Amino acid sequence: MSADRRIRVSEIFGPTIQGEGVLIGLPTVFVRTGGCDYRCSWCDTLHAVDSEYRDQWTPMTVEEIWAEVLSLSGGRPLTVSLSGGNPAIQPLGPLIERGHAEGYRFALETQGSVAKDWFADLDTLVLSPKPPSSGMETDWALFEDCLASAAGGPDVALKIVVFDERDYRYAREASARYPDLPVYLQPGNHTPPPADDDDARIDIDGIMERMLWLVGKVTEDRWFEARVLPQLHVLLWGNRRGV
Repeated sequence: MSADRRIRVSEIFGPTIQGEGVLIGLPTVFVRTGGCDYRCSWCDTLHAVDSEYRDQWTPMTVEEIWAEVLSLSGGRPLTVSLSGGNPAIQPLGPLIERGHAEGYRFALETQGSVAKDWFADLDTLVLSPKPPSSGMETDWALFEDCLASAAGGPDVALKIVVFDERDYRYAREASARYPDLPVYLQPGNHTPPPADDDDARIDIDGIMERMLWLVGKVTEDRWFEARVLPQLHVLLWGNRRGV
């Protein structure tokens, strides 16, 4: 693999559990890539987003990444979660092909701003468009491109972070656009990322308050298609990296 086709990796860790969304609780090894085309106001993985951390991202070949995944999983196939940042900006197709050959499954979460033909090779694709509180705008044409790229391939789900009423309305509208997609709602975590791995600060009271409010909203509105889930990893480990 040429240098410009290497995958920029922020961290590889696990096995642990998937902490959110459609695969919550599932044993997983994470390959977190570096780099993102978004700058969400409440981003909790800035170490994989902001160019300030670029010197911490390691350009790796597929074989180098795969050796680490095999070591962490003990060679026993499980789900590999491709995350970021925005993992869609990295050349991940050959890695997916490599892992599938050995019985591993692949899940990827992206905001739906960059479409890749290898989306069709995933097992699970979580599209997580960013609501108004993020400070970002959703380009629904690009989102449609992502859906088209995945057509006939992975299970696709919609996951939306909700902090307030505007976010909730955005989630309702997004789900109405794509009624065939299962929708997962997640109360947001306002706490900024910690300065080091020993700092697990979270606003647990705020998270649980938003969780209760969100449950009340979907039941009051009889939005019975929506599933409200916490960030389980945040409740267990706070904002620590690598878990």
